[in-house]
Amino acid sequence: MDIIIKDTCYKGTRILLGNKKQEYLQKCREYLKERGFIEIQIPIIQHAEIFAEKVGEENNNMMYSFTDRGNRNLCLPPEYTAVVQKLASTYFKNQKDVKLFYVAECFRGEKPQNGRWRQFTQLGVEILNPTIKPEYITALAGDLINYDTNEYKLILNNIRGLDYYKDFTFEIENIEHKLSVCGGGSYENGIGFAIGIDRFLTLNN
Repeated sequence: MDIIIKDTCYKGTRILLGNKKQEYLQKCREYLKERGFIEIQIPIIQHAEIFAEKVGEENNNMMYSFTDRGNRNLCLPPEYTAVVQKLASTYFKNQKDVKLFYVAECFRGEKPQNGRWRQFTQLGVEILNPTIKPEYITALAGDLINYDTNEYKLILNNIRGLDYYKDFTFEIENIEHKLSVCGGGSYENGIGFAIGIDRFLTLNN
């Protein structure tokens, strides 16, 4: 178990001492690379307009946004699917079943509580211009979460609060705490999911 230090940090953030988080992420990386996924690294500063129309009103209200010296509207991303989605119609527009994943820090100005942090790590898994069926995605998420236990349940076609999802959505929820640890679905030119690593590991201590 990692040691959590909060006393010297901005409310809703923390310092972690230990290797549990990195060990879990390394297992995820190995699992995904064995299945043909490529890891990408995404800048932590993004144009705010990327998210304005895609992540829903709730996430927009919690977004850390600011203006730079050039008067450009920027933000610390609340999530990353909206960023990756742009790649499907640009860089990868002529390719099918492009398998990508990323590990990145997300920022949301929500009320800190158990399993909810203002800065947290997200593992995102995306397939761009997909031909695969949704069951493939839920199976991947299930393997990474190991929800074939009595601690988790799969919820299909729920309302996710992210405006870019359509046709198919899902969540994996911790039954005892009634908190989602993984969510995803299909969107224009892609399908994928993200795991909230900090919440998942906190609930599994």
